[in-house]
Amino acid sequence: MIGIYFSGTGNSKYCVEKFLKECDSEAKAFSIEEEGAVMKIREQEELVIGYPVQYSNIPKILRDFILGNKSIWQGKKVFVIATMGLFSGDGAGILGRLLKDCGANITGGLHLKMPDNICDEKPLKKTFDNNKKLIKNAELKIAKAALSFKKGNPTKEGLGLFYHAAGLFGQRLYFLYKTKAYSDKLKIDINKCTGCGKCIDLCPMKNIHMRDGQAVPEDKCTMCYRCVNRCPAQAITLLGKRVISQSYIEKYL
Repeated sequence: MIGIYFSGTGNSKYCVEKFLKECDSEAKAFSIEEEGAVMKIREQEELVIGYPVQYSNIPKILRDFILGNKSIWQGKKVFVIATMGLFSGDGAGILGRLLKDCGANITGGLHLKMPDNICDEKPLKKTFDNNKKLIKNAELKIAKAALSFKKGNPTKEGLGLFYHAAGLFGQRLYFLYKTKAYSDKLKIDINKCTGCGKCIDLCPMKNIHMRDGQAVPEDKCTMCYRCVNRCPAQAITLLGKRVISQSYIEKYL
């Protein structure tokens, strides 16, 4: 068994690694961005896959990875972990259905509330203490789910008709356009940008380049919020107009 994840600010990576540690201390987790990820998936029969839900949907980068490597999922046993800031409905289910279409067998699902990485929208921000509490609660839920998994009775959160309806009518119908294509809304304030290049190194889409000493965004953002939360100058925004409070997993551990 191995873990596979796409993670923006570390939430999904952390949760997959915690789950694996509880199930099998020898199991390793890998990002879909890593060289050799496809081969690692191909070689394993059982997978745990984690990702951050976006508007009750799958990040475009992850959807493209799955569909671009459709054959590797055939016959795999997959447990899905969906991380979220607010409400998902069928976070595990929507990824599970995509993988099932690619020939996978979905063994279970788990939903975990984690610190929201949308750091430029004030209504979504929680206090530092509340975010630490979210992680502690997630750790307890992971331990419980891992125990059930080892007993052969994996949790089915996010799977089934009820969850499907909750995700569809809760958010996905209203925000489908947000994740249907890559976003061109990433903004970098030239008056704040110091040209350090950190965002270029962080971006999984290679969507940012340097021009005349300034970072410049293009139109292929997968909305992972990695660059927004890690920019030392807080010069980058996506949905909002200014950074309220940057969020990444190490901040709360």
